[in-house]
Amino acid sequence: MQAEIITIGDEILIGQILDSNSKWIAEELNKIGVSVYQITSIQDDKEHILKALKEAKRNADIVILTGGLGPTKDDITKLTLAEYFNDVLVLNEEIVEHIKNMFAKTNYPFTQINRDQALVPSKCIPLKNNWGTAPGMWFNYNNKLVISLPGVPNEMKGLMKDSVLPKIVNTYHLPFILHKTILTYGMGESMVAERIEVWENNLPKDIKLAYLPAYGRLRLRLSAKGQNKELLEKAINNEVEKLLKIIPDIIVGFDSGETIEVVIGRLLQEKKQTLGIAESCTGGNISKMITSISGSSKYFVGSVVAYQAAIKISELNVNKGIIEQFSVVSSEVAEAMALGIQQKFKTDYAIATTGNAGPTTDLTDKTVGTVFIAIATPNKVFSQEFFFGKPREKVIERASNKALELLMQEILKN
Repeated sequence: MQAEIITIGDEILIGQILDSNSKWIAEELNKIGVSVYQITSIQDDKEHILKALKEAKRNADIVILTGGLGPTKDDITKLTLAEYFNDVLVLNEEIVEHIKNMFAKTNYPFTQINRDQALVPSKCIPLKNNWGTAPGMWFNYNNKLVISLPGVPNEMKGLMKDSVLPKIVNTYHLPFILHKTILTYGMGESMVAERIEVWENNLPKDIKLAYLPAYGRLRLRLSAKGQNKELLEKAINNEVEKLLKIIPDIIVGFDSGETIEVVIGRLLQEKKQTLGIAESCTGGNISKMITSISGSSKYFVGSVVAYQAAIKISELNVNKGIIEQFSVVSSEVAEAMALGIQQKFKTDYAIATTGNAGPTTDLTDKTVGTVFIAIATPNKVFSQEFFFGKPREKVIERASNKALELLMQEILKN
């Protein structure tokens, strides 16, 4: 079963907003066994919409449109769908009452433009929108589905969960689509591919492998599709077991939610240990990553973004003489920062970063992209020098990921 997603809106095409709707819809369709063939973003233009619908009809069994269902004149999706299906708009009294009730609760006046939102093509099944005024629309057309939804994310998601997904499941006999994602850290895509080449070449034909790289981390996603869920799960788990024996040193977790931040948090909680962070060149990014995890206050005490040398001295107790002798971008300063934050917050572990993220080298002689990362443990402090290249964003991201990788390794050792 193939689907195509069409998002309608000039605001997407000019970069004013991100198309988060397509990502969410694709994930939800995948969960019920529907594969997404294509995602298209188009203008609020009748001819463009008609052209996209014509092409989608050839590609997919299910077409889902989002956007263009509002009350204003630039929202033309409903009228265009009526033309596409050679249909007319009719007033749906149930939708009229629904909109009236919504407006009454907020003391908004009910106007003609609001009443017009209850006009829907006569050939569609209206989908009640409990989160807004624009109804969704469900069309059965020559054994294919065309579904139109509002572009407002919470309205679209509500309609998908309550109406669209259950109706699709009840309409079709769908296969199972299963994924297993293995999270690796500290090794580039090409090196990992070389290490697992034999295993990859011998994967069963119904299991596909995808490499999903990011700075400092690589996800390996195994996917399988079929009618027997138990057999699919068994086949994927067998391949994962083989992989665990090939690259155990770089695997840190599973699935998209099992990031290194999650793993570190779980380990610290299990050991009843705490963490503090002192950041210079990473500017608080590591702290942001740690605190993005719910419940991180149980093990993360706090951080100091010590950007200037004076703050390193006053807040982290870094000796001024060390800075003068070795410069702020040095292993000596990184280690002093790690010890300083560890002692300041009385934590078991500490991370410190200092370096040149660029584009200039400021007052040091270190090359742009040079970063020193220090880790303080209950027993020692150490640092490593890295070169992360350019641009600035890449340096910050890679340094943050590497710092967490080093921390995790130390927690596992202890």
